Amino acid sequence: MTTSGTATWTPDFAEIIEEAYERVGIEVRTGYQFKSARRSLNLLFQEWASRGLNLWTIEQGSVTLNVGVANYTLPTDTIDLIEHVVRQNDGNPATQVDLQIARISVSTYATIPNKLATGRPIQIFVDRQAEAPVARIWPAPNVDGYKLVYWKLRRMDDTGSAGSNTADMPFRFVPALIAGLAYYLSIKTPEASDKIPLLKQLYDEAFQLAADEDRQRASVRFTPSVGNW
Repeated sequence: MTTSGTATWTPDFAEIIEEAYERVGIEVRTGYQFKSARRSLNLLFQEWASRGLNLWTIEQGSVTLNVGVANYTLPTDTIDLIEHVVRQNDGNPATQVDLQIARISVSTYATIPNKLATGRPIQIFVDRQAEAPVARIWPAPNVDGYKLVYWKLRRMDDTGSAGSNTADMPFRFVPALIAGLAYYLSIKTPEASDKIPLLKQLYDEAFQLAADEDRQRASVRFTPSVGNW
């Protein structure tokens, strides 16, 4: 048996759109159909940002903290922070240390009596504004040398206008992307209305299959707490 010896094929957006339309039962004939499909793809990317943790969208970032400054606007592609520490002496192999900083809710942040207090930062409130999240640190740093190091969920790249662009995701999610696009297109296609339930079911199954595989594989051990009763 002879195989290709390669495992690199990734469909571009033109192929993804064509495949999705074929599942709907429609032949692509106009530029508007491509424009409509690209819009649906971008909406699909936004939906996936709300579905949960997509591991390939986790990125590390950092913000240098300034003395007396408590609020820091994060990059506009930030959906949320999933981990964060305060680092001292960044880049020094002998003295660099990451210190735990606890995330608090808006209710807890609101009850802090003096939000202008300074000291070693120990808490962070991630204020998820529409344009970009704001990291509100408490207390504000009292000395130089602190850096907020975080791991964020970022937005997936948009489709762009070129049909030769490829999706910002692992190959494992491409079948779910095509299934989702076919479902979205069927909603907008009157002659395919009878296919909507089937395409929705196929989309949900494809996404769940990919999402179940997209997980951390680190070992986890649970130790019961046994004490005096």
